[in-house]
Amino acid sequence: MSTAIVTGQPVPGSTLENDLRSLGFDVRVAADAAEAETLLAAAPAGDRVALVDARFVGHRHALRLGLTDPRFPLAAVPGAVTAQGAARQALTRAVARETTAGGGTAVAVDSLADRVVTALGADGCEVHRPELGSLVAAVPADPQARNEARQAVAAVDDEAVRLKSAVKSRDGFFTTFFISPYSRYLARWCARRGLTPNQVTTASLLTALIAAGCAATGTRAGFVAAGVLLIASFVLDCTDGQLARYALKYSTLGAWLDATFDRAKEYAYYAGLALGAARGGDDVWALALGAMVLQTCRHVVDFSFNEANHDATANTSPTATLSDKLDSVGWTVWLRRMIVLPIGERWALIAVLTAVTTPRITFWVLLAGCAFAAAYTTAGRVLRSLTRTARRTDRAARALADLADSGPLAEAVRRVARRGLPGLAVPAAAFAGGAVVTACSALTGYGSVLPVIGALVYVLTSALAVARPLKGALDWLVPPFFRAAEYGTVLILAGKAGVNGALPAAFGLVAAVAYHHYDTVYRIRGNAGAPPAWLVRCIGGHEGRTLLVTVLAAVLTAAQFTVALTVLAVAVALVVLAESIRFWVSAGAPAVHDEGEPA
Repeated sequence: MSTAIVTGQPVPGSTLENDLRSLGFDVRVAADAAEAETLLAAAPAGDRVALVDARFVGHRHALRLGLTDPRFPLAAVPGAVTAQGAARQALTRAVARETTAGGGTAVAVDSLADRVVTALGADGCEVHRPELGSLVAAVPADPQARNEARQAVAAVDDEAVRLKSAVKSRDGFFTTFFISPYSRYLARWCARRGLTPNQVTTASLLTALIAAGCAATGTRAGFVAAGVLLIASFVLDCTDGQLARYALKYSTLGAWLDATFDRAKEYAYYAGLALGAARGGDDVWALALGAMVLQTCRHVVDFSFNEANHDATANTSPTATLSDKLDSVGWTVWLRRMIVLPIGERWALIAVLTAVTTPRITFWVLLAGCAFAAAYTTAGRVLRSLTRTARRTDRAARALADLADSGPLAEAVRRVARRGLPGLAVPAAAFAGGAVVTACSALTGYGSVLPVIGALVYVLTSALAVARPLKGALDWLVPPFFRAAEYGTVLILAGKAGVNGALPAAFGLVAAVAYHHYDTVYRIRGNAGAPPAWLVRCIGGHEGRTLLVTVLAAVLTAAQFTVALTVLAVAVALVVLAESIRFWVSAGAPAVHDEGEPA
């Protein structure tokens, strides 16, 4: 149980102790700094401890934001500071120093908690200070100020603020106007019944899987039910994040579930649509796999661009300036958010098309919309990159290298080549190598050795592209080019095989590899680095997998190739999932929660 140490003389009529108990704290009272130090030392090791000034006046939700958020080792609001187990030692040192400086005297003259926050900052400790907005958190110095603070508290409904803050500050049009107005209340309902975000996330996944099963029936009733259930799954998908923000229930396991289940749901639904179409005599597996490839590559563009510019200095661009000006015009903000087809708009589109049209039409419209969105966003980012003056850091270069997912073949060639390519030649080489292997696969019949030659060229160009740190203006395009080449080659060769089961097997392989790439992204976002090097070597890296698939297609019959793709998909999935689960359920995994809506 968490411990709250209230410092100073109790104030008549104050609800502070009751508020702290309602937040799960065991309340202790310290008359002076010396007694606070003693109580701090006596608190159970590893538990959260908070120091709160007895004169504190504010909203309960302000205390909740400042003292209970599990994502931050140290956090504070005016008049209160908290430390989780990992930061207890820093808090203890700061309190001891303030006790010595104050001589153990009563703390009625000023706030011990605020002085401790200052001391923590002087020690170089990062103390999180949540944005309170209209919420009140103050330590009044006299009765008049206290009365004014109480009036300010009464003037603001903290429950209304809490509900509003449960919704992402930046969401898509469909989510903002058609989901969040009621899903926030569903989140509150879940919180009041003790449900956790992980339980809601799991319910969302199960609902989406049932939707995929309905689509797989191939009947009109099944397609209608699938569309309705897909929207219901998205409502729950929004609710789990809103519940986490409403109740401040963040966890490393929740981070992993949130990071991966959206893609699992969407791609399982694609598979369900393809199965349903097959029951009606229409083979759309190539379209389903194409939709997954395009959507994954879009996300890699987003991730790579953001990581490349995460901490870039002198990060200015006329294009970015124009974009900021357009954001000041209300209707353009929503238009620009909609045309990139974010998850809300995309799932609504899929759901409606599933219910009223056929899987083939659904996939063609989805591919057209995603292709336009990809062209729009990528073109804008290329213009920004070419017109901005920015110096990218070693961290950004490391992140791009991790996203590249280069395996042992590229590393071996890189060591031999030693010297990398200059400037724009880096993304050009990545693009050229990918174009060669996909063209060789597309322009020859199944069983040709030409795709193998193209894959060897791809290994060489891939190694040259990552031979130097990826700090160039357009080097963020390297990982997306690699993803498009690998996924595209698997899609083309499976389609060329021309036998039942080849494309579904390719779908499974791409899904397993895509999971590995998403897992890499969320580890980087949590500042936990990339997956271990042994994992990348074990599954071959992007260039090794691409070469292997081309060799299998050249030496095996179409039926044997299908079996090989299936075995490869299962092997990659087992290795990647085992390591991913081990990492995300470990104590050291980061609590990553995306506050922006991915495309």
